[in-house]
Amino acid sequence: MSDQIKPQPGILDIALYEGGKAHLPGVANAVKLSSNENPFGASDKAKEAFHRTVHGLHRYPSTDHAALRAAIAEVHGLDAARIICGAGSGEVLASLCQAYAGPRDEVVFTEHSFLMYPTYTLAVGATPVEVAERERTVDVDAILAACNRRTKLVFLANPNNPTGTMVSAAEVVRLAEGLPPQALLVLDGAYAEYVEGYDGGAALVDARDNVVMTRTFSKVYGLGGLRIGWGYGPKHVIDVLNRIRGPFNLSTTQLETAEAAVRDQDFVAKCRGENARMRSWLAGALAELGVPSDTSMANFILARFASTAEAEACDAFLQGLGLIVRRVSGYRLPHCLRITIGDESACRQVAHAVAQFKGVK
Repeated sequence: MSDQIKPQPGILDIALYEGGKAHLPGVANAVKLSSNENPFGASDKAKEAFHRTVHGLHRYPSTDHAALRAAIAEVHGLDAARIICGAGSGEVLASLCQAYAGPRDEVVFTEHSFLMYPTYTLAVGATPVEVAERERTVDVDAILAACNRRTKLVFLANPNNPTGTMVSAAEVVRLAEGLPPQALLVLDGAYAEYVEGYDGGAALVDARDNVVMTRTFSKVYGLGGLRIGWGYGPKHVIDVLNRIRGPFNLSTTQLETAEAAVRDQDFVAKCRGENARMRSWLAGALAELGVPSDTSMANFILARFASTAEAEACDAFLQGLGLIVRRVSGYRLPHCLRITIGDESACRQVAHAVAQFKGVK
């Protein structure tokens, strides 16, 4: 290999992302609770739209995503002209780094937030700046103290992954107001639909020119396998992102399935209600076994064990019973396991298995 052919600075510092485990050796029907997927899958209306697209596979998709943007705008009360769609919200997040950060710039995020934030940052040659949280919850004062004239982006996942914790609207406003003038606040709302009455920060986007929000169809809509997301921001930001977006970044299948999904809000409400019910039950059941978790506003709980060794042993025990959860040592929470809220059967299996592990009858 030539020593003259080298990638851009920062790229070799990127650790490869490891998704949640999906299979266990020798287990045919493992219960996967490692990737925060909707246990109910996609809505029937989304599935029907998906099947209809087979007849147009030879045609190029829309380049402006007008129908999907109009549907999103209608459902959420937004300005369709300020919506951008991407291959998962990750594409929008990566594009924000590409458009606004580079060498000698800094991108700020908190210590237990989404692992891809530093990846997106390093990919454009910018410097990741990690800020401490307070008891696994975002500390706005710490973020503001970390900002300076080099800060270009601040990523805030709210609710956060993998902790499930959330900061108040008033704190988010305070953060937006306190940022340096050249910085954008990016509100990652991948789990926003799980919070009753929460707009993901849309009102703040409308009120200011330094806030962008992103959302995904991968979680509550059950379309993780199709990779569809969107962002909403000030006109000046969306104009910039559209200039670097690939013209055919979403297929017709993605666009039409997502449009049907977003219009089926009855399905979203059903999933949100079931998630809240079983999340409360599972958190309570594990707490009674001596495994606490912070109040989660997402579709998972972060179960805390007494030590790394106990968490790893419990994970191994669960795998032996065909239950796959997520170790989160990569988030520097080695004593924790992130457990997706499955259907009632899956949640009861997890609680029973942890009780067995703990020796509780």
